[in-house]
Amino acid sequence: MERQFHFISGLPRSGSTLLSAILSQNPRFHAGMSGPMGGAFTTMLGEFSGRNEYSVFITDEQRKRMLKGLFDTYYGPEYAAEVVFDTSRAWCTKMGQLQELFPQGKVIACVRHVSWIIDSIEQLVRKNAFQPSSIFNYQPGGTVYARAEGLANGEGMVGYAYNALKEAFYGDKTSNLMLLCYETLTSDPARAMAAVYDFIGEPAYPHDFDNISYQADEFDLRAGTPGLHTVRKKVEVRERSSVLPPDVFRRFENDAFWLDPASNPRQVRVV
Repeated sequence: MERQFHFISGLPRSGSTLLSAILSQNPRFHAGMSGPMGGAFTTMLGEFSGRNEYSVFITDEQRKRMLKGLFDTYYGPEYAAEVVFDTSRAWCTKMGQLQELFPQGKVIACVRHVSWIIDSIEQLVRKNAFQPSSIFNYQPGGTVYARAEGLANGEGMVGYAYNALKEAFYGDKTSNLMLLCYETLTSDPARAMAAVYDFIGEPAYPHDFDNISYQADEFDLRAGTPGLHTVRKKVEVRERSSVLPPDVFRRFENDAFWLDPASNPRQVRVV
């Protein structure tokens, strides 16, 4: 079966798991949390490079076939879906490759105010106070300031994804890119999903936003972060106060560059 591949990327704690859970209600679709494909794709690219002495025997056409074949092999007969959404923060750094390998494929980058992303992760850490998290290499020490700094630096969980998002947003391969705001997805899921279906060119589906289901408890427990991929049954906005010190929250409150039309030179669709 010839499958259609699309990609979910963007910032952590910004609705990618929720989006996947909603999409999975459509029997034609498969979508899930971040999986192994982004890492496998990047590793394979590296193994095909000049650091491999046998790379002289590999042409670009062969590289393309093998990279595309990686998806066909992984999403084999175990997956019956006609349309597959693969999730990885890395896809925002691979816009050119994806566009060439999957000309009809779309990249949906989930975004959220960075202050609330840092806050969401800090909330999880405090909720699981007796289980050090893989997010911080299972280290139980540190302060909220050190954790925020670690998350935000270029190699951190948030900083890497943020820089990758900017690379995609300001790059020259944006025709297959859409940004989906967490705030829109949670406050107006019908409008958000209508935009997603329009973007990927699929007929609308009657999603039930009051009965969402998604489980990744085993993965989250192993990561020392129960609740990392928890999706509530009903899609709705939940107002709450931040647990971050005010200066930490303010540090990131102006980082939502996608909300400024003047900062969108290529007119990337932002929902």
